[in-house]
Amino acid sequence: MSNQLSILFYGKTSKITASGLLPIYLRVTINGKRFEVTTGRYLEPSRWSAATGRAKGNSEEARSLNAYLDTLRSKVYACQKTILSDGLPVNIYTFREEWIGKEKEPVKMLIEIFEEHNRQFKELVGKVYAEKTYAKFYTTVLALKAFIQSKYNRQDFPIEQLSHQFISDFAFYLKSERKLKHNSCNDYIKKLKKVVRSCVANGWLQRDPFFAYKIKNKETRPVFLTATELQAIQEKQFSSERLCHVKDIFLFCCYTGLAYCDVKKLKRSELIQGVDGELWVSTDRQKTGTHSHIPILPAALNIISRYQDHPQCINDGRVLPVHSNQKMNSYLKEIADVCGITKPLSFHCARHTFATTVTLCNGVPIETVSRMLGHTNIKTTQHYARILDLKVSKDMQVLKQKFAG
Repeated sequence: MSNQLSILFYGKTSKITASGLLPIYLRVTINGKRFEVTTGRYLEPSRWSAATGRAKGNSEEARSLNAYLDTLRSKVYACQKTILSDGLPVNIYTFREEWIGKEKEPVKMLIEIFEEHNRQFKELVGKVYAEKTYAKFYTTVLALKAFIQSKYNRQDFPIEQLSHQFISDFAFYLKSERKLKHNSCNDYIKKLKKVVRSCVANGWLQRDPFFAYKIKNKETRPVFLTATELQAIQEKQFSSERLCHVKDIFLFCCYTGLAYCDVKKLKRSELIQGVDGELWVSTDRQKTGTHSHIPILPAALNIISRYQDHPQCINDGRVLPVHSNQKMNSYLKEIADVCGITKPLSFHCARHTFATTVTLCNGVPIETVSRMLGHTNIKTTQHYARILDLKVSKDMQVLKQKFAG
């Protein structure tokens, strides 16, 4: 009987996970034919002995894994015994049928599933999703690994054990250990929720641990420039060519509402003649894929004409030569200092300025602003309308003058 059947546990190096863990497989050989199946267990490659087919050392993890492998070995012999007692020949076919009937589904692990999600997500970057969105999922799984190691002293966590408490503990860890603010913490939780919901949809989880968990962001006040601050930047002359360049790109965003990534990819072919015969921007937002159709204001038109003959724009077919976001934001801080502006300038500040100072404050209807910004929900645009005390103040000044007269 022993000549017919042999058992081998081995680490399958061709299937090492993204986190560098070695999957352990069981191989049963009967009369030269093999049957292989994963054990559902993983180990650091340096802690596995290929010679003995067991985990090295005497740690709790090693003892637990070796005990589990011994259990599987016993199951192999139990299958063999059952086949013989049924009067059937012991071969790879009868063994596979008997084993599959007894085999339990391998335990699904959170990090393993999350990393597989990220792998598939990354393949769609540039096609469906933005690199920045992938980066958020990537940092979330790193934070999850650190949390599981810190809280449970292990490298992964069974999804069947996910609970409301696990989510709450993860949120507390992000705030206390990672020092994340409330809304930033929620971004991580939302990424976890997306992956967990996919587990529910696949039938791997019977109960959604997010069922009673509420994710509510604190309302923030967008940073935007007042008309006076915007004019100060526009009128400021710089001797440095790089600062003049960054100033132009920033002002272009202030007068079009385009985000950094959208102005960076903006092509000359996306400047079209609008219904009024004037020049418009017609482009798809990189973040949401929604279409933006924006009439070009004179200030933005002047900037476009300024770079009409720029070599980089001509070669790439771009409207403006835009550098990396990190460099541009760094230069913006210099511009803010020179102009005496204490607000943290960024390219998102330019988009906020378009929504508030340039459009809403000048009586452009909120529905029109929402369409130009490419918002998928007008509630996003209403966020700007709620903070326009400037508009209220301006209207009340007119009223005060009437009463004073």
